[in-house]
Amino acid sequence: MTSSKPENPSATQLSYRDAGVDIDAGDRLVENIKPYAKCTMRPEVLAGIGGFGALFEISRNYRNPVLVSGTDGVGTKLKLAFQLAKHDTVGIDLVAMSVNDILVQGAEPLFFLDYFACGKLDVGIATRVVKGIAAGCEQAGCALIGGETAEMPGMYPEGEYDLAGFAVGVVEKDQLITGLTIREGDTVIGLASSGAHSNGYSLIRKIIEKNNTDLSADFNGETLMDVIMAPTRVYVKPVLELMKHVPVKGMAHITGGGLVENIPRVLPEGVAAVLQKGKWDMPPLFGWLQQQGNVSDSEMHRVFNCGIGMALITAPEHAEPAIKLLKSTGETAWRIGIIRPRHANEAQTIIE
Repeated sequence: MTSSKPENPSATQLSYRDAGVDIDAGDRLVENIKPYAKCTMRPEVLAGIGGFGALFEISRNYRNPVLVSGTDGVGTKLKLAFQLAKHDTVGIDLVAMSVNDILVQGAEPLFFLDYFACGKLDVGIATRVVKGIAAGCEQAGCALIGGETAEMPGMYPEGEYDLAGFAVGVVEKDQLITGLTIREGDTVIGLASSGAHSNGYSLIRKIIEKNNTDLSADFNGETLMDVIMAPTRVYVKPVLELMKHVPVKGMAHITGGGLVENIPRVLPEGVAAVLQKGKWDMPPLFGWLQQQGNVSDSEMHRVFNCGIGMALITAPEHAEPAIKLLKSTGETAWRIGIIRPRHANEAQTIIE
């Protein structure tokens, strides 16, 4: 019988590695990250990293649980991470962006999954990134339960990667925070940010490029690089503790859109939040960015958090107890504004 396969004695035998995918490198990464993931485990985890799917049991302590999910990335802050070879904190950013988002509805983050995509897998860099993800999960009290590492030759420039994260949390249905009870006279409390967090980095990079900025320069006792790359603050544990003692009517995670576009997301139609700039300390980084980029006040407020990473809204009588409790957990918090009736065609956040 004659074979139907064409004979080609000189043909080179190809492997997946020849095509640019190193399965062994992926296996090494999984082994590297297992100890970090293990540090984040919760008792509800039934099966985590290594399987086709992760298993998580909802505690029977919940009477009527509602699952809350969120997903996000790190944005163009990654471009600076590549440029500066600073890969150890972007994982914290990744976790913070999702867990802070689901926190605003009163949810306790339960578990987190990550997606790491690259053209060629560098096990050392990927390990540093995932170590940061595990650190963020520890800060949030949630389990790093699984994820995906995708090595895709030709899809990304050499030395670059992309990140996405997915968080799932739970809250009792009757304890959901919706903002529907916010009324005239309520107080807006601001929690300090740790810097620019993970928003506005396309503008930050433009300012750096325009001014040919030396990121190794001293900036109030730190390098400018460390100030700009400071990871996003995770607010989960202090805010969950607060909610055990003080009623919170609404919360807003100050991300893309800044103060003026995020606070309205939790406000009823008929009210507006009036914030007073002098009521909180704006970190020097934002003044530097505004001066170096000649950025208007209005643009600053709709691009950056300007020093407020999370806004909480409470009844006026609960404001001082809330601030006192938050400070006892290590947060910096201020009474930054008030809720009043909204006039026709008026914005829902006014900064005076």
